[in-house]
Amino acid sequence: MAILNDFEYKKPKELDVALSLLSSHHEKAKILAGGTDLVVYLKEDILQPKLIIDIKGLSDLNKIEISDDYITIGAGVTFTDIIESKNIKEKLPILYQASESVASIGIRNRATVVGNICSAVPSLDSAPALLVYDSYVLTQNKSSKRSISIHDWFTGPKKTTLKPDELVLGIKIPVIKHTGVYEKLGRYKGEDLAQAGIGIMVYDTNKYRIAHCAVGPIPKRMKKLEDFLNGKEISNEVVTKAKKIITEEIFPISDIRSSAEYRSHMMKVMFERGLKKSIARAKGGKS
Repeated sequence: MAILNDFEYKKPKELDVALSLLSSHHEKAKILAGGTDLVVYLKEDILQPKLIIDIKGLSDLNKIEISDDYITIGAGVTFTDIIESKNIKEKLPILYQASESVASIGIRNRATVVGNICSAVPSLDSAPALLVYDSYVLTQNKSSKRSISIHDWFTGPKKTTLKPDELVLGIKIPVIKHTGVYEKLGRYKGEDLAQAGIGIMVYDTNKYRIAHCAVGPIPKRMKKLEDFLNGKEISNEVVTKAKKIITEEIFPISDIRSSAEYRSHMMKVMFERGLKKSIARAKGGKS
């Protein structure tokens, strides 16, 4: 399918130029990073921008920066870059696993983590990991910068708190000692969106962070479940009670890919499976 809408294309090599372009044309401009969503919207005539700003030429945004306390993932970093990073695999294993589950190799080679959160579809795979890591989204416009908690980022299906004249520079992720998993329910391997997803972190002594995707209008932390689990040794009785709380935390729908009932059932299955894997890894065993 051809792109029928005419638009101007710019590929700035300096951040200031990109911000100036966005400031001048923000109501009619769209940012191109990986383009895996944007190109589809252009072909289907869902979007009709007058200006495309390609940020792949901004080399500073194509980096993964490591410090003792934080890892910063630039706006141009792809899911393949994440998978190939030994630091990510070691320090952010939940994000690493989520990245491996995204679509196909071809999509992962182009799609960016920042683009994933900017699309803000309820099923985005990166969200549960970024939520349990208490990440921050770094944005900038021509006059100021913002650091936005990932918990405040998603405002609705395909909606975020990003302002029209702002560019996302990257995602800043605190580094803490932990183990964890991302469990995804999909119909087939490759290019399928999550029917349901859950990220589970185990840290310190009997402390847990859990977040979901694809079972509500926005990805979210499961605070009631966390409050129930925190401080407890995991037993069959605790897991059984926890599963009942899950139904209070999620709001799945029925659509072409799955029924609400199946999503709800499988969230409980994936929660138990993922929790046991995470605890086994925390104890140094094989899951």
